[in-house]
Amino acid sequence: MVRTRVLRHYGAVVLLMVAVALAYYAAARLGLTLRVRVEGAIVTPLWPPTGIALAALIWFGLRVWPGIALGALLVILTITPFDPHLFGILAGNTVAPVVACLMLRGVGFRPRLDRLRDGLALVFLGALVGMLISATAASLVLTASQQIAADDFWPVWSAWWTGDAMGVLVVTPLLLVARRLRLPTGVPLVRWVEAAALLISTAVVARISTTSAASLLFLVFPLLVWAALRFELRGTAPCVLIVSVLAISAATDHVGPFAGHSLLAVMGTLQALNGSVALTGLLLSAIVAEQRTVRRRIAQACAELEEVVDRLIPEGVARRWRPPEDVGS
Repeated sequence: MVRTRVLRHYGAVVLLMVAVALAYYAAARLGLTLRVRVEGAIVTPLWPPTGIALAALIWFGLRVWPGIALGALLVILTITPFDPHLFGILAGNTVAPVVACLMLRGVGFRPRLDRLRDGLALVFLGALVGMLISATAASLVLTASQQIAADDFWPVWSAWWTGDAMGVLVVTPLLLVARRLRLPTGVPLVRWVEAAALLISTAVVARISTTSAASLLFLVFPLLVWAALRFELRGTAPCVLIVSVLAISAATDHVGPFAGHSLLAVMGTLQALNGSVALTGLLLSAIVAEQRTVRRRIAQACAELEEVVDRLIPEGVARRWRPPEDVGS
């Protein structure tokens, strides 16, 4: 009996690893549709597998790291014939989300992202600091194997780092909020209409601002504010994804504000936009959620205090009692 339970446990863990690997690989195939070549290296402005890997580690723990390694290996094999030096890239892509997860655990990160500190932790520890590992490992391997020149180290490193970091900033919050999303009951129809209007407006405005020759990229930010104030993270996460995907599509097609510029300028503009959109949506929604939690706690404390007072003061005394300022009036 005990042996059967152990086998079932390990079988479930193996299936979980395989599922993570398949999700990693599928996300990579989607990300590679918008790939660019920077100084001979293939990079993507948004690398969804890093977001999936970190979300899986947050949900299921460090035991799923072999699934991340397997997924990364499958991705490498679809891009280039495997060579021993690619173990460095494989190790970097595996270790980076693991280290990011450990750092988030160390600061008491909560997947609900209902506190400003959780949003800041995901941005700085999960994305910006954690993804330094994968970018550095990949750039060092490509330089050591002479696939890129030494002078191209920093352009490749910055493009790799921003792509991995954007994967965390865009995909991880979306997955975290999607897992705990439940179909609400009793929600007024007007609320559903507002949510649909928000998503449609975001898609339309993002499409216009990323394909128009005029400088209209700033038009997406009022929609992110709307999403955060009215729907918190469950509203901002889809909007951030929509804006990022449409911006990347426009950048790779060299249209709108990305037309007529060098690859370095295009990547800089794109990552500045995507980073600003992700930071605005994530941090503002965390602030709104935290404030609403504080208000609920205050209201609950007031209700409990009122209940205690009602128990301590008899009803007859409460009716006869008057505030001091009313005495003699």
